Amino acid sequence: MQIVISNESALEYWRLYGSTKIDATAKLRRKSPPASLPYRADIRGIIPEGLSSPANLMINNLNGKWKSSIVSPRVYTGLTPDGCFVKIGDGMAVSAPAFCFFQMAAVLPLVKLIQLGLELCGTYSLPANDEHRERLRIVSERDAGKEPALRPGIDLSKSHVRDKGKDTNPGVAFQGFVSRPALTSVKELKAFTVRMKGTRGQKNASRALRYMADGSASPMETILFMMLTLPYGLGGYRLPVPELNKRIDPGKAVKLSSGKAYLICDLFWSKANLAIEYDSYLHHAGADRIEDDSIRRHDLDVLGIEPVTVTGKQIRDAAMFEKLAKQIAKKTGKRLQYENPKFMKAQRELRRMIGVSSRSA
Repeated sequence: MQIVISNESALEYWRLYGSTKIDATAKLRRKSPPASLPYRADIRGIIPEGLSSPANLMINNLNGKWKSSIVSPRVYTGLTPDGCFVKIGDGMAVSAPAFCFFQMAAVLPLVKLIQLGLELCGTYSLPANDEHRERLRIVSERDAGKEPALRPGIDLSKSHVRDKGKDTNPGVAFQGFVSRPALTSVKELKAFTVRMKGTRGQKNASRALRYMADGSASPMETILFMMLTLPYGLGGYRLPVPELNKRIDPGKAVKLSSGKAYLICDLFWSKANLAIEYDSYLHHAGADRIEDDSIRRHDLDVLGIEPVTVTGKQIRDAAMFEKLAKQIAKKTGKRLQYENPKFMKAQRELRRMIGVSSRSA
């Protein structure tokens, strides 16, 4: 192994290229970071396309002073058990998603690490960088039959712009994320973190894993999950943890009006038979939307599930969101016991860190 892409560049790599499942045979066994970087001439031109410069490359010691516009060496001398690296080319590897999470645990505050963990264990990725976001916007608008304004230097022929149509929803404005299979799971991250005991970042990773779950399908579902379930000290309402994107099978005796074989609930509390549905206003509108929503509510009612619709406005407005939290608490049998103004301060900080503007907090 000559080159190992790591840290922030590894995260960018998985956000760019993680739309296909990782082949288990690509996970390298008992490989350590190289002692030093190869010559600059050997690096130029082989860094995966789309990564920001300078790219983070891992080594186990830094010989001499390194200054480069294309490479930022990261010294790592900790543990590297099996599965830390994934082979992505001849003489090239990248930190596996679990190891990438661990590396980011050494630099991210707890709340941001939880948010990242929910993304890695979910079925979506945020854009890798501004250039990636711009390409996705252009492709999405063209899919919708629009002619987008093009910024200089954006090349749509690059392969990572889209992956077999999965990067965008045709006919729908780009929502700020791309869909993909899950890159890892809470179970895998916990097992990995145990093996990394004593290494920098291990304590932060272990704490973050207490508040994570598998299955988030969008950034807003992640935000909803965090704001509802994180402890009071982190600005959340400490509600019971729901299942994310729970599949509900009606059984052979029940036929759904929608004609679907099953339903998916964004956030689902099984003991309360309560489902939270995030309404983004992007998927459909007008009469079709009203009819589809009515059919879905009927199907949920047939299955004995109470749906609660949440909009972006409710999430952004702190007073409206508090009413929602109290509603869910009542239905799930949870007593809210936070103390103001300490809780309100923590909530404002949570909103700031996860990127939710607050209208009344």
